Amino acid sequence: MNIIISKTPSTARRITEINLCGWIGQASPGAVLEYHRGFLALDTSPQGKRLGEEERAELLRVARRAWWASEKGLVHLVQHRHGADDYSYFVIARPRAHAPSAPLSSILLAEAA
Repeated sequence: MNIIISKTPSTARRITEINLCGWIGQASPGAVLEYHRGFLALDTSPQGKRLGEEERAELLRVARRAWWASEKGLVHLVQHRHGADDYSYFVIARPRAHAPSAPLSSILLAEAA
């Protein structure tokens, strides 16, 4: 199995919840995406000073969607520690069930209803 790692873009261009959903819907089993680099607990906290309000809100949406995808069995969540307050957060696409499954868009629509 080939593992493909997609690294998070520079801080000027962070991944969005929409980007993450698109990636999850198209990722091959074993594909890896780094969706954040930093310290998620601090970076999503209202007291955190690393990100602006809009960036923090989007990161929180991304983190929640990653957790949701993990709970639905679509991805594995992994983190790698680089140093103090410096982590990489990854989603790894899981193999799809052999039985035909609902597309990600159907799952998202059902959740919104």
